[in-house]
Amino acid sequence: MAYISGNPKTKKAAKELVKQGRARCFSPGVGACPTDGVAYVEGPHYPKPHVWYGKVTIVNGVITKLT
Repeated sequence: MAYISGNPKTKKAAKELVKQGRARCFSPGVGACPTDGVAYVEGPHYPKPHVWYGKVTIVNGVITKLT
């Protein structure tokens, strides 16, 4: 699973980062987020419990859509 930079606490906050063009995907474990394509994200980061999940579209390393 991957996360969104900035550690948004809610999906609404994550969507705001996407809207501002400041959201990037990262994966601290095995593997890496694609620079172009689709990934699945969750938040907030560990050690807090994950309370939201989403599917993101990434273009040139920036998340352009979160559903």
